[in-house]
Amino acid sequence: MVRAEINGAPATTGDLHRLATVNYGHFTSMQVRDGRVAGLDVHLRRLEDSSRELFAEPVDGSTVRGWIRAALGDDRDATVRVTVFGGGRNQRVDAGPSVLVSVGDPMPDGPQPAWRLRTTTYVRDLPHIKHVATMGLIRHWRLAQADGFDDALFADETGRISEGTAWNLALWDGEQVVWPDAPQLAGVTMQLLKPRIPSVTRPVYVRDLAELHGAVITYSSWAGQPVASIGEVEFAGTGELAELMAAAWETVPWDVI
Repeated sequence: MVRAEINGAPATTGDLHRLATVNYGHFTSMQVRDGRVAGLDVHLRRLEDSSRELFAEPVDGSTVRGWIRAALGDDRDATVRVTVFGGGRNQRVDAGPSVLVSVGDPMPDGPQPAWRLRTTTYVRDLPHIKHVATMGLIRHWRLAQADGFDDALFADETGRISEGTAWNLALWDGEQVVWPDAPQLAGVTMQLLKPRIPSVTRPVYVRDLAELHGAVITYSSWAGQPVASIGEVEFAGTGELAELMAAAWETVPWDVI
């Protein structure tokens, strides 16, 4: 199942060509279950704020919500990606953006077997925006996979940890969740979990990992993907942290689209 609509109408070849050849825009991805989304207002606010920064005008959240509902049709479970795009050297800078709503099969619920991560030195451009310039993060994911890891965790030149290729990292010190404080994307799942668990946000460096007991990653399809190790550091308390995150996720309300 794959459908795509732009500004509420079926996407044309020309629309998709422009999207594929101009790498300027931002997006959000969400899981739909029984016609509901966790943190729908957070997704819409992300689109509004990022559009204001990249295009000098926000998209209208209520309009986008209607486009999502229309694109879903009768589908109650799905993966939805909303991409706001525009620009290009042959387009006026004051031209407004377009909104692509794509609907695909739902991602599997629940965790995968525990991941093994490695750290790599990399900081995304405009890290607070979920933008479409994804070559760097995909490159680091490919390199990690080629070396036998599941994914890559980013750190700056000082060793301060930030985020992963498409997710946030949560660590466990035995008493509370530790969120790395660094320039990164504030993931929707992370935003929904923070007020529901005992946690602190502080700088975490690669050298600090050996002092921590557990690690999970959070992304749109699961709240606590277990992490077995980061580099040479193995975590014995990941199971405890994963259970805490899953229990907190059960308390998150899901919004009707």
